[in-house]
Amino acid sequence: MSPFLLLLAGLVIVVGGILFLRMHAFLALILGAFCVALLTPESALEKFAQQRVAKGEITAKGAKQFLDKTPAARVAEDFGKTCANLGILIAMAAILGEAMLLSGAAESIAGALLRLMGAARAHWAFFITSFFLTIPVFFETTFYLLSPLAKAVGRQTKSNYLLLIMCAVAGGTITHSLVPPTPGPLFVAGELGVPIALMMGMGCAIGMGAALVGSAFAMWSNRRETLEVPPEDAATVDSALHQELPPLSLSLIPVTLPVFLIALAAWLVPKLPPQDWRANVLRVLGEKEMALTIGVCLILILLAVRRDRATASKAVQTAISSGAAILLLIAAGGAFGGVLRQTGISELLSSMLSQTHLFTLPALFLITTLVRTAQGSATVAMITAAPIAKAFIEGGQAHVNPVYFALAIGCGSKPFSWMNDAGFWIITRLSGLREAQTLRTVSPMMAIQGVAGLALTMIAAWIWPMTGK
Repeated sequence: MSPFLLLLAGLVIVVGGILFLRMHAFLALILGAFCVALLTPESALEKFAQQRVAKGEITAKGAKQFLDKTPAARVAEDFGKTCANLGILIAMAAILGEAMLLSGAAESIAGALLRLMGAARAHWAFFITSFFLTIPVFFETTFYLLSPLAKAVGRQTKSNYLLLIMCAVAGGTITHSLVPPTPGPLFVAGELGVPIALMMGMGCAIGMGAALVGSAFAMWSNRRETLEVPPEDAATVDSALHQELPPLSLSLIPVTLPVFLIALAAWLVPKLPPQDWRANVLRVLGEKEMALTIGVCLILILLAVRRDRATASKAVQTAISSGAAILLLIAAGGAFGGVLRQTGISELLSSMLSQTHLFTLPALFLITTLVRTAQGSATVAMITAAPIAKAFIEGGQAHVNPVYFALAIGCGSKPFSWMNDAGFWIITRLSGLREAQTLRTVSPMMAIQGVAGLALTMIAAWIWPMTGK
């Protein structure tokens, strides 16, 4: 069977199962992986094994063991590899987000920015807070935090409540798709072999440009739409800015220290002699799993001191439960991508697209957008598109650094948020928007951000391809 038909069969099962059969994304991805693995011909598996031997990834004995594996065993192997690569990171990111919320650290950062910016520029405080806070914290968590603050500020200023909400969305939703350790970009970076420090740096740069375009649309919408602060929970929202919170310095350390260690190691270690003790220390502390674990330990200490150890323990338990569900979904995507690569799709795509590399980034953007619009989840859309980008890279036809492929996929996960997206309902319900208002304001803003991000990605790839040539 043709690799293209195998790819099509897998996508039909994944997208069709989620969209039409209302299947959970984990089950749809696993079924898609099983289908592709069962239908992959022996000749394709032999060729794939020979390629891995030629690259030095496995030995001849390992190739024979691979060919002896059943389809289910091949799916399970790639499932396990993804868990090994991302399991600790996703668990730690979930714990960090939960503990920052419970300790008041996240609110302390938001409150400090609000005081710094003042009422007239409060929307920029929400924009900046959401942009940077969503790097270690899931967007849903960030919006849960900022929505009562927006209501409180909206009550005080009696204006621009819609602008506050839209700027909070504009800042956070783009880092949710472009900057690790959020699961979507974390998976795509790992799948395409992009160093996490590079993905974080480029994701922040492209994301900031796209988010600023989104904020401009938010200002335009604010002049044409009116949104009143919801009347319910007045006592709660009015006290949102007056709770006793941890100092800003302590609140920032658990977030900034992991990013600093990862970036410092990526920049300094290659410049130091291999046996230099500083290189050895940075190599250990700057490893992404270690750096994030250090941040988690610091925020848990802060939570235990401010509340109690039982609260810290409960935060870990809650975060692990939510993180485990995300990890299973990501691992299922890894299994689906793994069996797709075994079909020989890399060679097929490289031969088809060898003369059209200028359109590769828009094509990946479009594929991700179609999946996102069809089934609602930005993360699932990115998981689905990553193996296709991986196949193109492995075909040897990538004319730019793989980070641009990852960024195009992340930007493609922004259009189009509507009723099948859980984030759509979170934003609508917490802000007090009507569904039609969300479709007129937030949804097009996110789509515009995605298109702007793609344009910036293509410009950056043209100016600075980072091919090493």
